[in-house]
Amino acid sequence: MLVTGATGLVGSHLIQKLASRGNRIIALSRSGKSIAGAEGFSCDILDVVELENAMKGVDKVYHCAAVVSFDGEEKQELFNTNIQGTANVVNECIDAGVKKLVYVSSVAALGHQPGQKPLTEENEFTGKGSVYGKTKHFAEMEVWRAGCEGLNIAIVNPSIILGAGDWNSGSTQLFKSAYDEFPYYTEGIHGFVDVNDVAEAMIRLMESGISNQRFILNAVNISFKELFTKIALAMGRKPPHKKVNRFMAELVWRLSYLSAKFSGKKPLLTKETARSAQESVYYSNEKILKALPGFSFTPFDDTINRIAGELKKRYNL
Repeated sequence: MLVTGATGLVGSHLIQKLASRGNRIIALSRSGKSIAGAEGFSCDILDVVELENAMKGVDKVYHCAAVVSFDGEEKQELFNTNIQGTANVVNECIDAGVKKLVYVSSVAALGHQPGQKPLTEENEFTGKGSVYGKTKHFAEMEVWRAGCEGLNIAIVNPSIILGAGDWNSGSTQLFKSAYDEFPYYTEGIHGFVDVNDVAEAMIRLMESGISNQRFILNAVNISFKELFTKIALAMGRKPPHKKVNRFMAELVWRLSYLSAKFSGKKPLLTKETARSAQESVYYSNEKILKALPGFSFTPFDDTINRIAGELKKRYNL
């Protein structure tokens, strides 16, 4: 079997689980970095020749590779990797006779629907929301196309994935912000899920007879204030205590944008992340729980405490 995006948060945790079950795994990444229990293979999914070589003899593919960014300056990279890269993976799966593909999409591909009613797998994409969400939607269209062409496919739509990754990037930055005692919070609500649960659900879907369906992976819907408070307490730090309203959020992302322009660094806050943090969006996990008997999500406090412990150990905190 083959895993794309092998060095990313989901890919690396997925490989750990697969390797523990005695599977032979090809770990695909741009760097070709060796990962315990897997064979490293250097390949950019935009390179169809190398992708074809990687797919030889493969019967199962987990497609985790993606660019996750809410920075408008990275729009082209988002489109290239998330849409064209997925199209390449899909085409090579079909040509190589792969038996099944499990694709990691995102709840961002479900559309934009703030409010009390939870979003489900039946929600249709509205065209609103982030550029990232749009690219994941169109990437899903490539996977659905493969399903129409005879490839067995399953799609997972995780909410915000939490895991002990690099705390200078991605969602793990939330833990660094809490450790640094970032004092601000918003009243927005979003869904969160443990990376280990994402990996486990993907493996179970691959091993099941389920095909041509997508599943939201979401453990809990909670406010950002509650999230930061839980993380801060788990890290032994002071929780946030200053509320950021919409006006302040709009001002801060503009200042962050200007600062990034002058410094050449990525903005700490973008228009999309600032506005998203003010909204309340709920996600249903009913479908996946019914589809996979015996599967359950890790209690959220356990997730927070485990990640906090791993990060404190890694960074000698």
